[in-house]
Amino acid sequence: MTAPFDLALPARISFGAGRAAELPAIVAGLGERVLVVTGATPQRVEPRLAPLRSAASALAVVSVAGEPTVDDARRAADLGRQVDADVVLAIGGGSAIDLAKATAMLLANGGDPMDYLEVVGRGQPIVQDPLPLVAAPTTSGTGAEVTANAVLAVPEHGVKVSLRHPRMVPRHAVVDPELTLGCPPAVTAAAGMDALTQCLEPYVSNRANPMTDGWARTGLLAAGRSLRAAHADGSDLTARTDLALCSLVGGLALANAKLGAVHGFAGVLGGLTGAAHGAICAALLAPVCRANLARADAALVARFDDVARWLTGDPDVSAEDGITWIERLVADLGIPPLAAHGLRADQVDAVVAASARASSMAGNPVALTDHELAAIYRAALGEARRVPGRGDGDG
Repeated sequence: MTAPFDLALPARISFGAGRAAELPAIVAGLGERVLVVTGATPQRVEPRLAPLRSAASALAVVSVAGEPTVDDARRAADLGRQVDADVVLAIGGGSAIDLAKATAMLLANGGDPMDYLEVVGRGQPIVQDPLPLVAAPTTSGTGAEVTANAVLAVPEHGVKVSLRHPRMVPRHAVVDPELTLGCPPAVTAAAGMDALTQCLEPYVSNRANPMTDGWARTGLLAAGRSLRAAHADGSDLTARTDLALCSLVGGLALANAKLGAVHGFAGVLGGLTGAAHGAICAALLAPVCRANLARADAALVARFDDVARWLTGDPDVSAEDGITWIERLVADLGIPPLAAHGLRADQVDAVVAASARASSMAGNPVALTDHELAAIYRAALGEARRVPGRGDGDG
């Protein structure tokens, strides 16, 4: 019998090449004083903003150079108050969209980001609907355009944590793969591995449901056939469309079935290093899969078998073959192990302790021990080739 489940979804999703041309009309239907949040190179999206500038009664632009911090959220909210914004447009990567979600919430609820942050903040409830937010991603990775949280770095604590509430799902997601054309190979690789992970973890999550299973399958098939192609040729619109789809459905899946140990580690390690989130996920994905497979019951093994078939396109492969395929993909994309980001073996105890407390761990299909988490970290660091698994003597 299907267990009960809830879904958190945006009011509307517009997907397909050319859909970004609809942004001015969409934004105008929601407000007339616009705060635009973009990435590090706002000039890249300036042609998309020209129609808005002529139509809006007020418009301000804030950019974010990297993954957003609490100070970035304060700065963006201050700018939004200066123009009395009544609608927010995010047009950028996951960092810009996360900052926009945090800002839209703060503009409606008031206060400081630390009032609402999990773990290191005061965790106050979000009681007012955020300002209407339109999200148009320019990378294919985070799925932030359809999720209910915004990740902010808190440098003084050395962590990344979330503002989170179902109210924070953007009002309208406009996913146009043309906005991702020409994305640099390194960004394509990291973002693509993030998207792949955000389909894989919800599929094997202990909170998976029939809706998220369908999204995860769609995304894994798309990533399997197109991630290498998009990395090799940034102008390949067919491959870019597949990655945009993978990112979108991965966002829907994670928002409704949770993630797992990869993301449990990634938030902690991202706070320690500042490395690209997707690159961290890529280094962790195979070791986490092996650790979970070593403890899997028959039903979970069958799910990992599904993942292997969808990624490889081969109906006869096994779960272990799928993990090997992931390892080869990460190598082909040129993504290094964690040691390349300055992480060290002597940090293992602190990393494991912090990661074990991360909210994403609650979705992992098995409850991994500290010993298993330490083995995952060492494998992802590059010190060991694999985590003990079936047939290794201690599965």
